[in-house]
Amino acid sequence: MFDKIIGFIGAGNMGSAMIGGILNASLVTTSQVIASAQSPATLERIRTRFSIETTHANETVAERSDILILAVKPHILEEIIPQIAPRIKNGCIVVSIAAGKTLASIEAMFGRKIKLVRAMPNMPALVGEAMSALCANDSVTKPELAQVQAVFDSFGKSEIVPERLIDAVVGVSGSSPAYVYLFIEAMADAAVAEGMPRAQAYKFAAQSVCGAARMVLETGEHPGVLKDAVCSPGGTTIEAVAALEEGGLRTAVIRAQRACTAKSRAMSET
Repeated sequence: MFDKIIGFIGAGNMGSAMIGGILNASLVTTSQVIASAQSPATLERIRTRFSIETTHANETVAERSDILILAVKPHILEEIIPQIAPRIKNGCIVVSIAAGKTLASIEAMFGRKIKLVRAMPNMPALVGEAMSALCANDSVTKPELAQVQAVFDSFGKSEIVPERLIDAVVGVSGSSPAYVYLFIEAMADAAVAEGMPRAQAYKFAAQSVCGAARMVLETGEHPGVLKDAVCSPGGTTIEAVAALEEGGLRTAVIRAQRACTAKSRAMSET
């Protein structure tokens, strides 16, 4: 268990998922978490759900936190940092999950050197299955970065990456749940076309994707090896794979992901 106060500025879907993760993992107690939000309804929801301290005042969260997580949209970040910059205590580790905001640009907003981590979680944090990337400036020590990583590991998995790879991370994990949802929806549509009820079709498709992903992670096998194991000679699966190849599935995914990465890179440059 951490002997730290963890503060959240922003308690929407991602912030709530992170709060739930660290509490479920018993990294801290409810008395060690404080969160702010502008919406009274949001504050009431997280106070009721998690029994943590809440406040409208971002400055209060900044003053109290040993690890301060800025779980807000990029344009909100620019409004909040001037409010909280004078209030952050010495030694506080600031974590930003704002897409497109580099370590250098965030440091410039604070106007001084701080301990800063840039993080890129994704939406499956809501069910404890996030994939997050972390990178830090040179003021963060290895033990401090390990503490931040433990926070993110409490609601999924995480990896330390150099900042130059963050845009690639946006493509491969940050935005990719949307690609997978499209795939699940298409699989279910095909099953419905064959007469399966819609709800049942979604369950079959989603569980198949979930199980296939776990096999990649838990066996350590190359995805191509696992694919070959399902494709019996002259069977149904190789027939489906051939049709997917004819439709350009791999090319479409690569193009989509690289377009996503390019957009992320452009956002970081503005």
